[in-house]
Amino acid sequence: MTTNATTVAAYAAPAAHAPLERTTVPRRAVGAHDVLIEIKYAGICHSDIHQARDGWGEGIFPMVPGHEIAGIVTETGPGVTRFRVGDRVGVGCFVDSCRECAYCRQGLEQYCVQGGTGTYNSLDRNGEPTYGGYSSHIVVDENYTLRVPEGIGLAEAAPLLCAGITLYSPLAHWKAGPGKKVAIVGLGGLGHMGVKIARALGAEVTVLSQSLRKREDGLKLGADDFRATSDPRTFTDLADTFDLVISTVSAPLDFDAYLGLVRTDGALVNVGAPEEPVKISLFSLIGGRKTLAGSMIGGIAETQEMLDFCAEHGLGAEIEVIDADRINEAYERVIASDVRYRFVIDASTI
Repeated sequence: MTTNATTVAAYAAPAAHAPLERTTVPRRAVGAHDVLIEIKYAGICHSDIHQARDGWGEGIFPMVPGHEIAGIVTETGPGVTRFRVGDRVGVGCFVDSCRECAYCRQGLEQYCVQGGTGTYNSLDRNGEPTYGGYSSHIVVDENYTLRVPEGIGLAEAAPLLCAGITLYSPLAHWKAGPGKKVAIVGLGGLGHMGVKIARALGAEVTVLSQSLRKREDGLKLGADDFRATSDPRTFTDLADTFDLVISTVSAPLDFDAYLGLVRTDGALVNVGAPEEPVKISLFSLIGGRKTLAGSMIGGIAETQEMLDFCAEHGLGAEIEVIDADRINEAYERVIASDVRYRFVIDASTI
């Protein structure tokens, strides 16, 4: 592929709820501050399914999902200073932001006042739709591109660009570490990285899962304890225990019950995003000066910090690599929680 190429191979959903199919999509020419990335691996995130099926609102179709991208730089624009051809790089959930608001200036581009430009299902500054990582190549501004350290394989690194940073950011913000008790709700694509990162930060980690089916996995990943939320005794035994509870599930929870697990001045943070509204009694917060919060991925600097941290501690995602023609099958398996713990597409098969 050269600077003048305008189309690349991809897998796209032609309409909401439609199966993904092989096609081609346009890519812009490499600009002064752009890098052209040959995608090697792209993770499948549950949010890909939500968006491809209009679960979070009306999407832009055809849609090429994928915001967990790892690959190699094959060309750089004349003004690029951060990367060279051959560098191992990643792209996460957004590829641009206003760069001028207070949040962008603080390195919190994910909370850009004007709204960031999503890696897919978004419109860029020229009003053109963006297409994500289920493709052979992507062109990205160097300022929104991450360096993947040598200590992580590209396939294992791809899910870190969403799942990894989605858990690292709240764990860092709420200061998980030695002396802190952390609970991770759900042991899936997000939750398994939460266990790994929280343990590496030095926290005492408990997994809260619907059943004990994944208990052995949870303990191997670094959890100190594993409890079933289907057992009412869990909420009695662990009442007033945790400094931080992070929910990774995308289904409504009984928030009053989960807040009962949080200590005074502790926090229940949501990174999973149910499609439907949830209910809560404010007395669950008032009684212990507790915080119910949300967190969304991380900024560029924090995402790089996360990648460096994971490389230093030998952390990568637990993955199942698939060929692109199995994407639709993988979607159904994700919905059925039949993956341990993240599907990653081999982009050479697109």
